[in-house]
Amino acid sequence: MEKELERYLREHSTPEGEVLAALYRETQTSMARPRMASGWLQGGFLRLICRLISARRVLEIGTFTGYSAIAMASGLEEGGVVHTIDKDDEIEDFTRQYIERSGLSRRIIFHVGDALQVIPTLQETFDLVFIDAEKREYPEYYRLALEKTRAGGVIIADDALWDEKVLNTSRQDTRTTGIRAFNDMVQRDERVENMLLPLRHGLMLIWKR
Repeated sequence: MEKELERYLREHSTPEGEVLAALYRETQTSMARPRMASGWLQGGFLRLICRLISARRVLEIGTFTGYSAIAMASGLEEGGVVHTIDKDDEIEDFTRQYIERSGLSRRIIFHVGDALQVIPTLQETFDLVFIDAEKREYPEYYRLALEKTRAGGVIIADDALWDEKVLNTSRQDTRTTGIRAFNDMVQRDERVENMLLPLRHGLMLIWKR
């Protein structure tokens, strides 16, 4: 994104707040693959979606350093909860530290483990599911997420354009083919309405009928 455009967008959007700004800065300087952090544009979008649908129960598949979990938790109705799942226990302490600093720890339940194993154990029906984890497993995440999402609920998947790699039909690596399979699966699914948005790395926005 051009710096001039990003500055204008920031000037006309609700600020991310000090804790999220600090979290993003430290993620960029101290973490491998820092681009995995949602950042202010996507984080603000997710927070606003939570407010628009009056979300009380949210499932996040892929926590990383916690930016999107904190952003969504800040947009929840009183008493709302974000269940967030990540299997990388090496950054757990870093992530938990920022969850505590956010003042929203009572709204965030952090599960460390394989999402494909954790999700079936959750006795919840969710208003919103955000998918941003292992790209090879997007189709299976979607199957599980749809089962756990209420009618009228929303599923959002990050990286649905995968830096436009999905357009290159010669690419057959497992991550790219996983994203393509997911996008095709959603497009064929008559149980949902969907829109693929060119926001950040591509967001697939899905509404369950």
